[in-house]
This record gives sequence, C-alpha cells and structure tokens, in this order.
Amino acid sequence: MVICGERLLDVSKYAGSLLLDGLLPRRCLCCDARVAFEAGLCAPCWRAMPFLERPWCQRLGTPFSYDVGEGAWSPRAIAEPPLFDRLRAVAHYDGPARQLVLSLKFSRRRELAAPMAAWMMRSGGELLDAECLLLPVPLHWTRLVSRRFNQAADLAREIAGQSGAGYEPVLLKRRKRTRQQVGLTAKDRLRNVRAAFVVDRTRLETLAGRRVVLVDDVLTTGSTVTACSRCLLSAGAASVDVLTFALVDPNASDDIAVHG
Repeated sequence: MVICGERLLDVSKYAGSLLLDGLLPRRCLCCDARVAFEAGLCAPCWRAMPFLERPWCQRLGTPFSYDVGEGAWSPRAIAEPPLFDRLRAVAHYDGPARQLVLSLKFSRRRELAAPMAAWMMRSGGELLDAECLLLPVPLHWTRLVSRRFNQAADLAREIAGQSGAGYEPVLLKRRKRTRQQVGLTAKDRLRNVRAAFVVDRTRLETLAGRRVVLVDDVLTTGSTVTACSRCLLSAGAASVDVLTFALVDPNASDDIAVHG
C-alpha cells in the first residue's frame, strides 16, 4: 500500500507538472521559444552563445587558440599586467550573452540573475570558496535610486547563496557620480572612474587580509574594476579577483582593451 501510495504521488506530481507546463510553458531566457528545462536556452541561442572555454590566459581568462600549458599568460597580460590577480567571464559580450546583460540591467528582468550567476560559478569556480569576500561593483546612490537595483549586487548575492562565499554589498562605495562609460575611449574611461570608489572606513576590519572577488555584469576596458581593485588593495585586501558574466572581446575594436 505504501509503494502504491508513493507511485500515485509521483503520478500526481508528474500530471501537475504537465498541467503547469501547458498553462505556463518554459521559455528560453533569450527568446520566446519553448524549452525543456526551466531557466535554460533554446538550441539556437545555446549554439549562438559565445562561451569562453579553456585553455585560457591564467590572468585575464581570455581563450588561447591552442593549449600552451597550464598557468600561461597571454601577451596582453604580460605587456600590461592588471592590478587584479585573475579575471573570469562566462562569454564574450555578443549575441545571447549581450541580450541577457541588457535584459537584466535595462529591462529589469531580475529573475535572470540566478541562471547567470550559475554560469558565472561554472566559469569562475576556482575563485570561490567560503573564505573569499564577494563585492559587487557599486552604483552611485543617485543612479541606484533611479534604477532601483544594482544588477552586479543581484549577481553577487546569487553567487554567494549558491557558493557559500561571504557577501558584502555596501563595503565598497562609489562616492563620485561618473559619466556613463558607454561611448568613452579607454583613456577617458580611466579618467572617468579615477578616485570614484571608497571603502567604508567602519568596515576595514572585515576587509583586512581577505581575498576579494569583485562581481560585475560586463567588463569592457576594465577601467572600473581597476579603480575598484586599487581602492581595495590600498584599504588592506590581500588580493582581488574579478568575476563577470560577459567580457567585451579586446580584439573587437581598437578602443577596447581587457584592462585599463
């Protein structure tokens, strides 16, 4: 009787699932196509997603065209080593990856943060453990009021919840309202964020000697995370890594570099 009852319960759950799928069918995160799994991509969007895969530069996370050995640095990383230790990203900022970033940030599709964070954990798992401190790249308070949320904080919160890492959403602050980075050259981006960030002086003990992972939705030139890294290291962080969902291809434009 117990076995029959369990089977009946399983059948009921399956029937309920089919009914729910009929009323509210699962949809691709990027388009309106039906998919088999919740929070997934349809086959065309999956094929179009410009995922970054190993082998990649140990420092910048940019893929090599062939395997040059574990721990290798790219010529760009050797020529201009960034202030942060390591950068990891899910995909290049193109196609479905770009659409997801824009939908989260400007269409306020905050439900995208959870699946995007899961992909970020897959790409940056080596950066995450219970001892690290996750900090979102902050917005100025006036921009936060107008936008109502910080997409980087949504991503960092999801990653912390799924990985067990520490999460400090207000330890790093943006004290200067900077111009939008879109459309600026790499040099102008650096000037724009110079001295824009500050660490909460009442939380210095929380930061001291800790390994920090900065979280953002997209990295273009890296000027913002460079400014954040400089601020955090000066305030006592042991090291800074960067974890972002999308990375603008440094070869896509003469004005775009991976770091500032």
